[in-house]
Amino acid sequence: MVVTQENVAVNGSRRRTAQEIADVLRARIQSGELKAGDRLPTQAELAEEFGVERGTVRQALRVLQQDGLLSNVSKGSPPRIARQAPPGEDPRPTAVGLAPRLMAAFAAPRVRIDAVCLTTETLILALGEPLRRIHAGELSPQSIDVRLLLPSRHIDLAFPTPVSGDDESVHRRWLAQRNSQGHVLRHNLRALRGSHGIDVTVRFRALPFTPPLKLFVLNEAEALLSYYTITRREAATDSGTLELYDTVGPDAVLFSFLARTGQRDAAFVSESQKWFDALWETITTDLTLG
Repeated sequence: MVVTQENVAVNGSRRRTAQEIADVLRARIQSGELKAGDRLPTQAELAEEFGVERGTVRQALRVLQQDGLLSNVSKGSPPRIARQAPPGEDPRPTAVGLAPRLMAAFAAPRVRIDAVCLTTETLILALGEPLRRIHAGELSPQSIDVRLLLPSRHIDLAFPTPVSGDDESVHRRWLAQRNSQGHVLRHNLRALRGSHGIDVTVRFRALPFTPPLKLFVLNEAEALLSYYTITRREAATDSGTLELYDTVGPDAVLFSFLARTGQRDAAFVSESQKWFDALWETITTDLTLG
């Protein structure tokens, strides 16, 4: 057997788990490498590819079956890839739903991510798995271009904000999060230049308003939207514990629109890209992370 980076190394390295194999196959389905109606390779072929026993492969297939990704599952022949409903029909929490869509986007040779958000927290969390797959040799984009629109440090944010009074510590707390998370995101992506020779560009611009939603446009082919839902909660700041109006963050529901699924979704993706480009080129300003 030829051992590739997608296979498990023989000398001392741990074998892949069933969940890891399921994740690889899931990414192939979501990227379109495996299409609805296609048959999977046989269990023997998958076991050879991943360097595991057939029992591990069977466990991975059961995971995919439970997720509704496989059909015609039987002992006699390999299962087929099930028809998938458009992602927008099955909204999930943003932190959960964004990661697999990024996995699919990173399967393209040229990756482009445009994002409007309050901070980059959700994007950092969702990028963890695609970056791991790149380091493991399972994904190999030629270029990655990321553009981020974040609120300017010079505006009065609509949220987070104190329930009563005017406490600058809330703004300082948000600004520190915006800047530190932005540095982490940029560092994690730029590191791919030296380690894998990928052409990486990460750019920021400042919005003159508080965005009421998160928007991610992936490869000009998919738009994902999540509304910021405001809640009242307590938070620790450098001036003590305050009651804030703040967002629910990564738990907000994410809606996905794929251009290839129909005219309505295609129009939404196109208009989302136009909206982002217009903001980028007009009323936004240079953003320097402090």
